[in-house]
Amino acid sequence: MTKEKKSLTHDNIMKALDWSYDRAINGGVPGFDTAIELAENYLQKDGSLQEQVDSLIRWQNTKSATSGFLTGLGGIITLPVAIPANLASVLLVQMRMVAAIAHMGGYDLKSDEVKSFVYACLAGNGAKDILKNTGIQLGRKVAISSIKKVPFEVIKKINQTVGFRLLTKFGGKGVINLGKMVPLAGGIIGGTVDAFSTNTIGKIAKNLFIGAKSNSNNNDSTIIEMK
Repeated sequence: MTKEKKSLTHDNIMKALDWSYDRAINGGVPGFDTAIELAENYLQKDGSLQEQVDSLIRWQNTKSATSGFLTGLGGIITLPVAIPANLASVLLVQMRMVAAIAHMGGYDLKSDEVKSFVYACLAGNGAKDILKNTGIQLGRKVAISSIKKVPFEVIKKINQTVGFRLLTKFGGKGVINLGKMVPLAGGIIGGTVDAFSTNTIGKIAKNLFIGAKSNSNNNDSTIIEMK
């Protein structure tokens, strides 16, 4: 019996990103807190904002890296396009973590600009190159007031570049084959989220939305200057 092969495309990746962001922000997955609910939970914990974010990232590295955490998502949610179930689960878990960190930094998750910056973080270390043309220096919080000034053309370019980066990453040998090439609907998600990848993405998000210093404020923020 031959296994059906499905090609992962840039269009599929972009649809999966949009789907994951919508679910992470607006919910729709029973028993799965939204990014805002997750963020507010950690903001109530003791410690500085830096420590609260670090705690969130550590939780993602441990709890979300178990198959039990992901089991049950399948059969409840439906993707607009068939992509590997393991890839869909990774995108959803990591997207929610990054969006939660952005909310903790005071950013509006309904903003298209913030959405694109959340996408950029999913590229991991590749985010540095993707954001370079916007004048962003990771490690210094991006000024909330200036993020709204990023032109639509730049936002579009960021999204497209992230899509190609993820296509290359997940289309690589040995990555896409971790899970079965099946739609999420009716399936049970198995496998684990790569803890190392999740940690890297979490740190990138922290540098971008929170900054390296615990006393980050607008004076310490990176102002985006478009040339």
